[in-house]
Amino acid sequence: MNDIERNLHNIQTSIPKEVTLVAVSKTKPISDLMTAYKAGQRIFGENKIQEMAEKWENMPKDINWHMIGHVQTNKVKYMAPFVNLIHAVDSYKLLKEIDKQAKKHNRVIDCLLQVKIAEEESKFGLYTEDIINLLDSEELKNLTNISIKGLMGMATFTNNQQQIKAEFEKIAVLFRTLKPKYPYLETLSIGMSGDYKTAIDCGSTMVRIGSSIFGARNYG
Repeated sequence: MNDIERNLHNIQTSIPKEVTLVAVSKTKPISDLMTAYKAGQRIFGENKIQEMAEKWENMPKDINWHMIGHVQTNKVKYMAPFVNLIHAVDSYKLLKEIDKQAKKHNRVIDCLLQVKIAEEESKFGLYTEDIINLLDSEELKNLTNISIKGLMGMATFTNNQQQIKAEFEKIAVLFRTLKPKYPYLETLSIGMSGDYKTAIDCGSTMVRIGSSIFGARNYG
């Protein structure tokens, strides 16, 4: 058993069965992804559309591809034929474009609405009021080729575990509050390598784990 297989096994056995593991494979070579694939992993997360499309073309077709990074509307067309879930949807304009491109391929693409929970200016996302307005809007009902499945959030990049926990609890409360009125909201995507256990304690149903599986990233 090599490092990737060992890491994957350790994480799979440490998270509850009802929590979905997204193996974040950005910057990693196809050989690393195939090691995880052969060990049973079928959901991979990427943050660059071009890189994800290249991997999709060259890898088995039973993989679920998740786009976890910020999405520019002009790039949606490149992933519309195959992407399974888009995590970071932060505007109606982006939803409209995903719907338009999905229609061309006769697909319905699942989406998560990104909630702004971090204090950092650089983090994208919608405020609570924006999300409620969007879910209640007539415009949303007209988008027949997208399906909103839940919420996604990114905590502040900090070592302060209390702050991270508070941010996760904030989105978890919103998720639980919205669920009775919008029962189709099934997914709460929070938690990464450094904080996924805290996220699960707060109610996460999907964790995005990269370096704890594949090792440190090489951005060179």
